[in-house]
Amino acid sequence: MPPSIKSVALIGSYPPRQCGIATFTSDLATTIVDNDPNIDCIITAMNDRREGYVYPSAVKFQISQEKLNEYHLAAAFLNLRNPDVVCLQHEYGIFGGQRGSFIAELAKNLKSPLITTLHTVLKDPQPEERKIINQLSELSNRLVVMSDRGVDFLRNIYQVPASKIALIHHGVPDVPFLDPDPCKNKVAAADKTVILTFGLLSPGKGIEFMIDALPDIVRSHPEVLYFVVGATHPHCKAESGEDYRLSLHRRAKELGVGDNIVFHDRFLERDELIEIIRAADIYVTPYLSEAQVVSGTLAYAVGAGKAIVSTPYWHAQEMLADGRGRLVPFKDSAALSQEINRLLDFPRERLEMRRAAYEYGRPMVIKAMGRHYLSLFAESKAQSALTGKLPALDTLNQREQRLPQIELAHLRRMTDHTGVFQHAKFTVPNRAFGYCVDDNARALIVSARAHDLDRTDTSLTEMSSIYLSFLDDAFDPETGRFRNFMSYERKWLESIGSEDSHGRALWALGVMAGWGRNPGQVSLAVKLFHDALPALTSFSDSRAIAFPMLGLQAYLRRYDNDHEVRELLVSLGHRLLNRFRQYASKDWQWHEVMLTYDNARLPEALLACGRVSNDEQMVATGLRVLEWLRDIQIDASGGWFAPVGNQGWYPETGSKAQYDQQPLEAAAMIGACIEAYECTQHEDWLQLALACFNWFLGKNDQRICLYDHASGGCRDGLMRDGVNENQGAESTLSYLMSLIAIYNIRGLTGENLGPAKPRLRDKLSEPPEMQVQLRRRLEPGQQIGN
Repeated sequence: MPPSIKSVALIGSYPPRQCGIATFTSDLATTIVDNDPNIDCIITAMNDRREGYVYPSAVKFQISQEKLNEYHLAAAFLNLRNPDVVCLQHEYGIFGGQRGSFIAELAKNLKSPLITTLHTVLKDPQPEERKIINQLSELSNRLVVMSDRGVDFLRNIYQVPASKIALIHHGVPDVPFLDPDPCKNKVAAADKTVILTFGLLSPGKGIEFMIDALPDIVRSHPEVLYFVVGATHPHCKAESGEDYRLSLHRRAKELGVGDNIVFHDRFLERDELIEIIRAADIYVTPYLSEAQVVSGTLAYAVGAGKAIVSTPYWHAQEMLADGRGRLVPFKDSAALSQEINRLLDFPRERLEMRRAAYEYGRPMVIKAMGRHYLSLFAESKAQSALTGKLPALDTLNQREQRLPQIELAHLRRMTDHTGVFQHAKFTVPNRAFGYCVDDNARALIVSARAHDLDRTDTSLTEMSSIYLSFLDDAFDPETGRFRNFMSYERKWLESIGSEDSHGRALWALGVMAGWGRNPGQVSLAVKLFHDALPALTSFSDSRAIAFPMLGLQAYLRRYDNDHEVRELLVSLGHRLLNRFRQYASKDWQWHEVMLTYDNARLPEALLACGRVSNDEQMVATGLRVLEWLRDIQIDASGGWFAPVGNQGWYPETGSKAQYDQQPLEAAAMIGACIEAYECTQHEDWLQLALACFNWFLGKNDQRICLYDHASGGCRDGLMRDGVNENQGAESTLSYLMSLIAIYNIRGLTGENLGPAKPRLRDKLSEPPEMQVQLRRRLEPGQQIGN
């Protein structure tokens, strides 16, 4: 007999937050206790806004979704509470990191058995989305899905074993089968025929097509009243206000059906929502895409025995089969009006449909859902007990390194309405040196990528606007080039900037084009990006080729069908590759006579281009060059990063300068190592990236921390006699680019990122067999280009 459950911890959004996951988590918590009042059910709630919410007492811990360290704290809290089981509600959008990857950081640190409920299962996942589900599959005792389609996707797309998958349908309120007419007085719809759509409002719901269908419906049934119930989705409202709702208002008035439509612009509590559902004669979901594996609103309507007309998204195909509803094509107002009119014309047919839906929904009532979950919890507890394993001690060697929070205070201090200042005196901006394109390009990369990680911080949009505006002003359409240096008085100090600065500007514009959140900023970035591309054909400096290659790769993330840009990336990649082929040798794997600055950005560009174009030789060359840079910049005795110093650099016929070591070099190595991981999936590259990041935190030749936790800035360099205490833009932005890059791979890897391993060099020199041609490596001793 399965052991009894005494305590359960739920992780998810929770009321008063307004979203479907919050409602589901609340329903699950309520039914657990309804089924067994002796169970202690505690909630860890996800916050999507900085001020959080005023939660009920059941919420014992809160996580700000964009703060990585709070996921670790939540795991520690839950381990102290030691519940019999933890049940995670997974939806990509409610967690921080790349596509919600931070949640894996919590999951892999839990000691209790984990059950994960998947509210979204994608048919065509991006690589990071697939990794997250596969990670959760490995970390969870069971994955719960709410539809047969979800089961099929997990088995056939994600290769999750059938034994790990449980099907538990979305819970529905336990309501009697009632005729709608007696319920209409409560919603001021007596003598009306009520059509209903409810749920958080956003453009993907397709309400405009139902409004377009109303004139034909009203002509046959003038008593029709269409209820659109629900607040605008908070994230939609934050980005575009009430534009969508207001467009629906205008559409209804223009079509002459303003008197036949009612908008309830608020999030209804369950009792009030149930009253409106009871009053509905027909429920409609005119969604625009098939890619919805579960719909809580549809489940509620089926459970209440409503006559339903819907577009054929995945959950609707399953729920409305066998006469339980009618499906119409996507974006087809005529089909909507035809099916709705038919149901209104034939009430007996409508009644039969309602009964079929109601009977189908009876096993899905919320209390029954709770029993299924409790049974699954008991099985998981028993399974964990059978393993006979005690929870592992959380020793320092086992604990994953905690990263600093992303702190932009010093960057904000260094930024005025014009742009970011180049230099600082200690922590104070130095106005004497003004501004430059190089640093404003770096700042644009930081603000764009930080905003992608923390979409709740709207101030990042303002910062991006400042840096993008600076690049826009720097570009001279007559020359097709960027100017670089501007005085504090806002006067350009040159007519044409360096090739390097032009390349960095293109890199930043590509990042904004590929990762930006604000449509206006993305549009300007795309325009500037294309305007500045022609100049690349005449560039001779290798870094001025490599920097824009990184921008081209980022641009293609969003504009994958731009074949001209793709061809340009490949062309630049071969130009850079040929330089290594022409100069590099077995002992000097470089493209010229001296190693200077931003060195690792060159192999990073080769790797990025090779990955995009499936060029095996380019990837192999990039890996080999990066391994060579690793070998000469990782201290042999302690395993820390010791970059080429700028007091003499590293000539081919001389020795490597130890000082001054620049933050720019650590950032470049981190970016290249992460790109190497993307190409090979070899996680020791991530260990090397972390070793390079720890250079900022004091694991370096001087054992001095360059990052200033008090200011949020980074000191300008490591010198023979200490550190340069000035915290200028280049150093601070290099640190922030590095930290954001590390954040972006947290949760997407299979093992903890701890300190660099003692035999890091050996392990990277002898990689395991790769499964695809793209991941092949050159044999030891083979020269580049062979």
